[in-house]
Amino acid sequence: MLVSLHIENFALIDQLDLQLKSGLNVLTGETGAGKSIILDAIDAVLGGRATNRLIRSGARKALVEARFASTPMLQNWLTEQKIPSAEPDYIVCSRELTMGKGAVRSRSRLNGMVVNKPQIEALRQLLVEITAQGQTLQLGLPERQRAWLDGFGDQALAPQRQIVASAYEAATQALQALERRRKAEQQRLQQLDLFEYQCRELNAANLTSPEELERLEQERQRLSHSVELQQQSYQTYQILYENDGGGEACADLLGKAETVLSDMLRYDPEIEPILDLVNEALAQVEEAGRRVNTYGENIETDPERLQEVEQRISQLKQLCRKYGRNLAELLEYSQEIQAALAVLDGDGQSIEVLEETSQACQKALEAACLQLTKLRKKAAKMLETKLIEELKPLAMERVQFKVEIRPCAPTATGADQIQFLFSPNPGEPLQPLAEIASGGEMSRFLLALKACFSQIDRVGTMVFDEIDVGVSGRVAQAIAEKLHHLSRQHQVLCVTHQPIVAAMADAHFQVGKQVIDQPDGSKRKGKKSRTAAAAEKSSTATEEVRTVVRVTPLDSEQRREELAQLAGGQSDQEAIAFAESLLAQADTIRQTG
Repeated sequence: MLVSLHIENFALIDQLDLQLKSGLNVLTGETGAGKSIILDAIDAVLGGRATNRLIRSGARKALVEARFASTPMLQNWLTEQKIPSAEPDYIVCSRELTMGKGAVRSRSRLNGMVVNKPQIEALRQLLVEITAQGQTLQLGLPERQRAWLDGFGDQALAPQRQIVASAYEAATQALQALERRRKAEQQRLQQLDLFEYQCRELNAANLTSPEELERLEQERQRLSHSVELQQQSYQTYQILYENDGGGEACADLLGKAETVLSDMLRYDPEIEPILDLVNEALAQVEEAGRRVNTYGENIETDPERLQEVEQRISQLKQLCRKYGRNLAELLEYSQEIQAALAVLDGDGQSIEVLEETSQACQKALEAACLQLTKLRKKAAKMLETKLIEELKPLAMERVQFKVEIRPCAPTATGADQIQFLFSPNPGEPLQPLAEIASGGEMSRFLLALKACFSQIDRVGTMVFDEIDVGVSGRVAQAIAEKLHHLSRQHQVLCVTHQPIVAAMADAHFQVGKQVIDQPDGSKRKGKKSRTAAAAEKSSTATEEVRTVVRVTPLDSEQRREELAQLAGGQSDQEAIAFAESLLAQADTIRQTG
C-alpha cells in the first residue's frame, strides 16, 4: 500500500508531505481545489506522461517521491531486477522532472537506483491501479473489454493466451517464410529466364578468345587495303631485290660492295669483319626480298571475307555495349551465368514443404484459439454472475449483463471479438454497454467491475477519481459501501464530492488552495470563496503572491465541518447534524461489514 507521498514544485503544489493509511482514504474539497493533482503526482511517479504543466511555474525541477509498504512478492520482483532494498519494509519510488528547452526531462529511481520506464511500468502493475473519470469511456472499447475478461480469468486464461501468442508468432513466421520463398521463386524464375536468354545469345555468338576482336580489326585493315599492300610489297621487292626499271636494287648494290671489299681483303685482313657484315646484310636483303614477294603474291582481294569480318566485328561490339563489358569481361560473364543457371536449376528448397509448415502452424493457431475461446466462455459466465451480484447493491437490482463472444480472424490475442451487453431496465433488450449506459450507470459498472477483480488483483492500492460522479442518494450510499468493502482487501484512495462516500473514510483529507506571499512563503490568505479571493487578490495586485495547494488531514471535529460543507454548503446546525448522522451510519456499516 501507499504509505506516504512527498511532492515538491509539482503543478500548484510547492511542497507537500502526505501520510496515508490502510483502508479507505478520501480526498474532498471544492471543485478546482487541486484534488486531482495528488492523483496526477501518483501517476507521474509511477511512469505517467510528463509535460511542462507538471512543473510549478517559476521552478526548474519537480520531485515526487512515494513510499510503499513492501511484500514478499515485491521483494522477489526487486531481486529479479537486481534492485537493492533501501529499507526492509518499504519500496521508495521517486521521479524528478526537469524543465528542458523543448520538452521535460525525467529520471526515475527505485530505492535510489536509476531505472528505466519499462521497469517502472512493470512495478506499477503491482502497486497501484488508477481509475480516472475518463476511464468509463474505455468500457466501450472491445480491446479493453477483452482485457478485462482475460484478467478476470487470469489463472486459467494466462497460460493459454501465451500459447496463442506463441502459435500466432509461429504461424506468422511460417507464412512470411512461405511468402518470401514464393517471391524468391518468382524472382528466381525471372532471373532464370534472363540468364537463359543471355546464355543463348552469348553461346550463339561463339565467343572463344578475348583477342578475337583485335585480330579481326587487323584482318579488316589488311583486307580493306589489299590492293595497296600488293603494290607496296612489289615496290619493296623491286627496291630490295630486283628492279625492273633499269635501276640497281639494294641487293645489286650490296653485291658490288661485297666485290670491292673482297679485293680489299687481299691487301688488308682487317677488312674481313666489314665484309662479313655486308655478306650478312646481302643475305638478309635477299631473304626480305623473297618474303615480300611471296607476301605480295599471296595477298588476295576478298570482298566476301571482308564483309564477314566487318559483321563479326559489329556483332562483338554490339554485345560489349549491351552488357557494358569488354570482350574479355564478356567471356567471363558468359561463364558466370552458366554457373548461375546450374544453381538456379538445381534449387532444392521446396515451396510445398513451406506450404505444409504454414498450414500446420495455422491449424495449431486455430486449435489454440479454440481452446482460448472455450476458456473465455467459461470465464464470461463467471464474470456475468459475479458482476450482476456486484451491481445489484448499487441500485441496479434487475440489471442484465452478458459477455458476447463472436469469432474473428485469429490474432496474437485469439480469435474472439468481445462485447459487453447491458440492460439496466427490465424488459429492455441487451445492447452494447457504451451505447445504452448513462454516466452514472457507467460509473457504477466500472466500480462493480473493479470489485470483481478485487479477489484476484495483486495490486495493493486502488485509486478512484470521482467514481461517484453523476449519482446521489441511495446510489451514492451503495457506492460508499462498495468502496468500503474494497478497502478491506486493498488500500483505497478516493476523490469524492459525496458526503455519504466521505463519511465512510478511514482517513479523511481536505484539499484546498491558498494564496501565499513570496518569497518567504508565509500564509497570505486562507481558504476563501472564489468571489472573496478574487476581490482580495485584486486589492493586492501589486504584491507578489502565489497560489498553492494544501492538504489537511482531518480529525473528528474537522470531518463533521467538512461533511457539513459537502452536504449543505455551510456549517449550520442542521448540516452538522446531518454530518453526524452520516458518520454514525458509517460506523455501524464498518462494524457490521
